[in-house]
Amino acid sequence: MRAVWRAADVRAAEAGLKGTLPEGTLMQRAAAGLARRAALLLAERGGVYGARVLLLVGSGDNGGDALYAGERLARRGVEVSALLLTPGRAHAAGLAALRAAGGRLVDRPTGPVDLVVDGIVGIGGTGGLRASADELVQRLDDLRGRDGGRATVLAVDVPSGVSVDTGHVPLSASGRPTAVRADVTVAFGALKPALVVGPAAVLAGQVELVDIGLRPWLRGTPALRVTEWSDLEQWWPELGAASEKYTRGVVGVATGSATYPGAAVLSVGGALAGPTGLVRYAGGARAEVLHQHPSVITTGRVGDAGRVQAWVCGSGLGTGDDAAAELRAVLAAPVPVVLDADALTLLVDGSLADRLRGRDAPIVVTPHDREFTRLCGEEPGADRVGAALRLAAWMNAVVLLKGDRTVIGTPDGRAYVNPTGSPALATGGTGDVLAGLLGSLLAAGVPADRAAASAAYLHGLAGREAARGGPVTAPDVATALRPVIARLG
Repeated sequence: MRAVWRAADVRAAEAGLKGTLPEGTLMQRAAAGLARRAALLLAERGGVYGARVLLLVGSGDNGGDALYAGERLARRGVEVSALLLTPGRAHAAGLAALRAAGGRLVDRPTGPVDLVVDGIVGIGGTGGLRASADELVQRLDDLRGRDGGRATVLAVDVPSGVSVDTGHVPLSASGRPTAVRADVTVAFGALKPALVVGPAAVLAGQVELVDIGLRPWLRGTPALRVTEWSDLEQWWPELGAASEKYTRGVVGVATGSATYPGAAVLSVGGALAGPTGLVRYAGGARAEVLHQHPSVITTGRVGDAGRVQAWVCGSGLGTGDDAAAELRAVLAAPVPVVLDADALTLLVDGSLADRLRGRDAPIVVTPHDREFTRLCGEEPGADRVGAALRLAAWMNAVVLLKGDRTVIGTPDGRAYVNPTGSPALATGGTGDVLAGLLGSLLAAGVPADRAAASAAYLHGLAGREAARGGPVTAPDVATALRPVIARLG
């Protein structure tokens, strides 16, 4: 997993590292990485020599990084212009270096411009861009390069205007983000939350992490961690010569109803794609489940299903008395459970709170934002990681807060973010598939936090895979899970 660090932790690490280096060394390391990436982007657009670059320079170290990177580019034959947003506070040494290399100052963007370097605000910035900077940023889309295409935007460490520790992006009165939209962000030394979570992650574009020697100086606990494919390779249950359907785990699925049989079919489909050896279905959609998935053992009630190692409950279950009775039966079982959709609605009135808190086995809840709001009485808000962690502590459950960058929070304060999300998954029934896969992982013995992180990661990849064929439906995602998971073998 990749660690993601808060701004205060990064600043403390930078201060410690600077104390061991000659003055200016750290900024030169950052500028070298920035200039290298800028040159690669220019090479893709027709070449470095003769290209035109515009630096947007603020008053902090970000501006200094941009100026020194501009100096390096100018010495390679790039025509570099710098627009100083606070002229009297620009990094003096960086500005002198740029001028000495042939760079010039401008008071407004003028084309053609192949590359814009965003060095307005760094990790110390809060509250969105000021009006003058925001007005300037909104004109960037009008800049065109030598090839006639829109100027590429390269952000220094984070896109200016985003909330670094939460990934929140303030909006203007018209609903427009008051932040830079970058094509590429070069991050120095450590990932920051705004690069991986919330709407800021979308504005960051492609993120490249440049090593400046910071890692040994980062102290404490990361703000969150980003799941990687290598994590899944370590966590995925292995089959052995002695494996059989019961030792691989049995997952119970209590979803769907006569009214919503599709939810049962989809959640069972997700479970069958996972690592368990057997799926037991309990509910009112037995005929539909058997028609689509003949290997599944079905029954009408949770109480008649037999032994399982985990339960999935909620999707399409309904919210009446019969549904509530099935949920109580699931919660009474001494095994991990996944609660989704209607099961979450049944929790809102608090009547089952004692059953939740009295369980020893893990619980994973999978709300989207509206379900989160019903459970908590308030929206997730600007800090989605903090919101997931608060709900996890309150419910004593692992929380999988669904979204483009799904967040997983644990009761003991750990957080993960999923990097594989896709807008293609924003369609009915895909959450049912996710819940089934998650239940299969729990039944196979994967710890709840790892199961949630793995399921979200694979579900996201399946959504991307399904999108290759056009508009995505939930059955497409269930089908795509199999070839995605096969890569783990």
